[in-house]
Amino acid sequence: MLTLPRDNPAPFSLDAGVISNILRHARPLGHHEDPATLNLGFGFLYYGLVRTLRPKHIVVIGSGFGFSVVCLALGLKDNGRGQLSFVDPSYSFVKDGLLRTVGGTAQWSEPDRVRQHYGRFGVEDWVTHYKMTSEQFFNAYPDHGLPSIGLAFIDGNHSYDDVRHDFLAALRHSSRDAYMLLHDTNIYVRELVRHAGVKRWLKRVGADRKAFEIVDFPFASGVALVRVLCDDWQPAD
Repeated sequence: MLTLPRDNPAPFSLDAGVISNILRHARPLGHHEDPATLNLGFGFLYYGLVRTLRPKHIVVIGSGFGFSVVCLALGLKDNGRGQLSFVDPSYSFVKDGLLRTVGGTAQWSEPDRVRQHYGRFGVEDWVTHYKMTSEQFFNAYPDHGLPSIGLAFIDGNHSYDDVRHDFLAALRHSSRDAYMLLHDTNIYVRELVRHAGVKRWLKRVGADRKAFEIVDFPFASGVALVRVLCDDWQPAD
């Protein structure tokens, strides 16, 4: 059995104090978490994927209180390399309406507060916030000087058209063997009334088995992991 030297331990951020801090201040919503047992739910999956895949660049589209961002960024920090681009226009459902956001509370409006928030978890130097829509972000992608996307987390506007846009835009700036995470694949009532379209888009993507491999975790609000098998793909519809 491999024993790591005690005077130079490998970095590992997820101790009980950090997990408690994440659950309290990053406030996961629908990630199969269980605060009573210090269980981050899908958060462990996000962290583990980053440690395993070792992506150079992660893009996160949308987050209520930063749960996905923190879990992914801690993986980068413990890997000792990479960068995370967090894209969120900081909409508020009170000010901007339910057509633009569901549950948004304008958490990301002030740069100093955003940095302070992520500083609470020690990842402020690993996260760059882009206060803009995903459309604006991807339209100016070359101007940002960012590398190819190794892992994308899509959790913005959940309408079918917006999920489709975010997925295809991220795909254009990634390559074969990149990975995509789609949150909220298990919100059937909203899908039924056409208030969300994540599951419908996932089925569309899953129909092309030569282009993608998919694992869907149907717990809480659900999350799906998509592996990209091709360098270029466009849906027929």
